[in-house]
Amino acid sequence: LVLELNQIIIPTYGTVPDQQNLHTPEWADFDNKPDTLFFSDGQRRIDFVLVYEDESKKMTHKRSDRKKQKRKRQVYESNLINNGLQLEATRSVLDEKLIFVKVHAPWEVLCTYAEVMHIKLPLQPNDLKTRDSAFNWFSRLFRVDENIIKPEQEFFTAPFQKERLSNFYIQDKDTFFNPATRSRIVHFILSRVEYATKNNVKKFGINKLLDTGIYKAAFPLHDSSFTHLSTDPDCPNERYLLYREWAHPKNIFKLQPLDFIRKYYGEKIGIYFAWLGFYTNMLIVAAVIGVGCFLYGFLTKDNCTWSQEVCDPNIGGNIIMCPQCDKVCTYWNLSITCESSKKLCIFDSFGTLVFAVFMGIWVTLFLEFWKRRQAELEYEWDTVEYLEQEEQVRPEYEARCTHVVMNEITQQEEHVPYTACGKCIRMAFCTSAVIFWILLIIASVIGIIVYRLSVFLVFSATLPQHISGAEAIRKYLTPQTATTVTASLISFIIIMVLNVVYEKVAILITDFELPRTQTDYENSLTTKMFLFQFVNYYSSCFYIAFFKGKFVGHPGSRVYWLGKYRTEECDPGGCLLELTTQLAIIVGGKAIWNNIQEVLVPWVKNLLGRYCAAARSEKLVPRWEEDYHLQPIGKLGLFYEYLEMVIQFGFVTLFVASFPLAPLLALINNMLEIRLDAWKLTTQSRRMVPQKAQDIGAWQPIMQGIAILAVVTNAMIIAFTSDMIPRLVYYWSFSVPPYGSHSSHTMKGYINSTLSVFNTSDFKNASKPFSPWLGNQMICRQVYRDLRYPPGHQHQYEHNIYYWHVIAAKLAFVIVMEHVIYFVKFIISYVIPDVSQKTKSKVEREKYLTQKLLHENDLKVVKKTMGKIADKIIKGVDGTFRPKAE
Repeated sequence: LVLELNQIIIPTYGTVPDQQNLHTPEWADFDNKPDTLFFSDGQRRIDFVLVYEDESKKMTHKRSDRKKQKRKRQVYESNLINNGLQLEATRSVLDEKLIFVKVHAPWEVLCTYAEVMHIKLPLQPNDLKTRDSAFNWFSRLFRVDENIIKPEQEFFTAPFQKERLSNFYIQDKDTFFNPATRSRIVHFILSRVEYATKNNVKKFGINKLLDTGIYKAAFPLHDSSFTHLSTDPDCPNERYLLYREWAHPKNIFKLQPLDFIRKYYGEKIGIYFAWLGFYTNMLIVAAVIGVGCFLYGFLTKDNCTWSQEVCDPNIGGNIIMCPQCDKVCTYWNLSITCESSKKLCIFDSFGTLVFAVFMGIWVTLFLEFWKRRQAELEYEWDTVEYLEQEEQVRPEYEARCTHVVMNEITQQEEHVPYTACGKCIRMAFCTSAVIFWILLIIASVIGIIVYRLSVFLVFSATLPQHISGAEAIRKYLTPQTATTVTASLISFIIIMVLNVVYEKVAILITDFELPRTQTDYENSLTTKMFLFQFVNYYSSCFYIAFFKGKFVGHPGSRVYWLGKYRTEECDPGGCLLELTTQLAIIVGGKAIWNNIQEVLVPWVKNLLGRYCAAARSEKLVPRWEEDYHLQPIGKLGLFYEYLEMVIQFGFVTLFVASFPLAPLLALINNMLEIRLDAWKLTTQSRRMVPQKAQDIGAWQPIMQGIAILAVVTNAMIIAFTSDMIPRLVYYWSFSVPPYGSHSSHTMKGYINSTLSVFNTSDFKNASKPFSPWLGNQMICRQVYRDLRYPPGHQHQYEHNIYYWHVIAAKLAFVIVMEHVIYFVKFIISYVIPDVSQKTKSKVEREKYLTQKLLHENDLKVVKKTMGKIADKIIKGVDGTFRPKAE
């Protein structure tokens, strides 16, 4: 039941009704009460604040433009008053050009729009008994003290109806609608009030006025300072409590007060922190298992037989390796890679296989248990039957509605920004732009590969000469290691730079696409941004894991990039250690960079703002002016926080087989991330408009897709990137007759049997090294596992039987591991329902009691109005309604 009030609309941008027909806000001076949340009368609560710059004092626009802006603003404010809102204007204390318009929604307006928006409000206190969990005593140790933040009283709720006002639990009209609900209702009105008409197209909404600069800001107020309690004794000081018990670093090991967060910021913010907290808690198990697998590899590295052979001067010291590049590189001893082989034993162990299988199951448990937790929050936060309101058309879309089409459903004419053909052209252009920028990302990856190939030549030629006198350094700073570390650092820098570029590109493409509503806009942008970020962050890891060293040929027949650069080779132990280095640098560097960007930048901006304000004046500043100088929350809200965490989720799951410490790093980062995000919200940002949300939206299916892909990537990393399968094949088949000479299964001789032999006389002139060959030996070994027949064999340099056994074993392993994990994932998904029986029972019980309560209340009304007749009808004893006896 929307208020049917006459609105004064500007018919065109050039004509305006007389000033006397417009309603204007009340004017009031600041009363030197910095903590007040009320109008100057001390009775009407401030539900929203609009800020604009006095047009008469603006110097940046033409006079005619300033007059038009002033007229639009005056008409908008007049229409707000016509819609029942009450406005009070106050000039800024620090800057006389700024005007703050405070908005108050009276009781009638709140009731009217609460019904329009289907807001669920309390009927009666919830009398359902809840049984404490068996672990309640343990979790109580980490909860916020209930004497400081008292638990919220639970109610049975129902969508508000004015005609059933007496049914609702109203103890005090001033507190029946809490501040978050009041702000949400006022923002609903602000977003729909008109201010102009151009070419028969209505212009409306605060967002458009903000975009055009007519208003500088629009926000609800924080209820107090975060540093001290309010001087108003009736102020709940919720912001202060949130900072003290949630955002402060001392609370890093405490559970979050989710109900209190939801009460202050709304369900959309609450569900984000609930998801982030749940994800962080689940990471504890993964981090413990990952650290255990790492320690297993660390403690058993000295028992690694193949590493011992590499380090043995009588084995690795006598194995001469072929040059790693053409001409300028020299022959080298395998024992140089002793230290890297020891490190590789830490990560390339049996524990890695166990951990990869565990993570495939863990990610399923995480997603399934999150669905259950999400269902519980839907019940507790009254979003089970949340009806999404018809969204406001985006001002950018509405401004371009110049084409008229017939709506097939309503059979009425409506304005659209483009025809069907125009829409197809836009979609084709946007798709082409997305593909182009993805190809550009791939080109940057190729550039990194070319850098690796080029700089490796330099390191191979110069590094041994410069460190020849420092044997200890030479053990660690090999050409391969130097190339890997520098390439990873450059790759990380390029990734972070491209992120900034692609963010703007994705927004430009989405703006050109012109989605109709904000939800459509966010979903479209989410798809593009995640696609960009996925390729940007993961492409280098996919290259190292699945392409590097796989297509290199052999010393007599190399494969070249662009006909010039020899393809990269892996270390003798494979590319797993390099992948681990890449992941450690990107995951660690990304966490540090994001925290600096999210925390340091707004803190410096606010610090400068406060410094400039303090330099101008030492006067008392009201709450609305303090909040104005905080950083605004962007239109996309929590989009970037979700994106950051989902990208991290990909690193934790997609490549965890090569880096078991990734969950530990993610856990540490997330524990800080929760408090930093909380600190940023409570201390550095304006209060967000509370919004309803049932779930985490499009991020849920994205994580499910990552979980499915993670099983494949980890299986292939173990099979094709690590050296585990070749070692197992050697141990069980090729160490004993008929292929081997040992009497029992052993790893002895593994290095000698897997490094193929090459005759140096078979080098081509284009790749033959400049350095003379020292010694009587005429053979060298392949740098990587290449399993070929030796020179002199009738099939020399072709793949031997061992190679085909390994390939078959790798393929079999991938197939078996995938099917086993997918089967377990299916069983877990089937066994664990999305909604627990306990929650289902609560929902059904609440529905039943709510319907019963409303029915009984209706009967009471009927009984009260009809008196004795109603008594007879209810009891069924009125003789006039009984059939007469025969």
